[in-house]
Amino acid sequence: QMQLLESGGGLVQAGGSLTLSCVASARTLRHYKVGWFRQAPGKEREFVASMWWNTGATSYAESVKDRFNISRDAAKNTVYLQLNSLKPEDTAVYYCASGVISTVSVRTPRAYSYWGQGTQVTVSS
Repeated sequence: QMQLLESGGGLVQAGGSLTLSCVASARTLRHYKVGWFRQAPGKEREFVASMWWNTGATSYAESVKDRFNISRDAAKNTVYLQLNSLKPEDTAVYYCASGVISTVSVRTPRAYSYWGQGTQVTVSS
């Protein structure tokens, strides 16, 4: 059973930056994809970004692709999400997720089997 532990959330002013981290308790993530989702109050969980661990191939939601960056440190089994040029509408709980690589779209939550507990990001205007 893989465990994911996020950190790095907080309160930031609009235009600011944050870096979220997610550590996976796995021997290897070579056959996995990792993703970040977010959920704002009263809204459904939405895809933010993903990465195939073995190739480093990435995907981004249109709303964040020019502002956020997903990266990994394989030696630490850690995936990062760099959030830049933050906007109030980015306010949400951000979740890290992982799942075995499959044909299911990386943009859908059902593609992921393991989820972290979430970390709050609040952007003030």
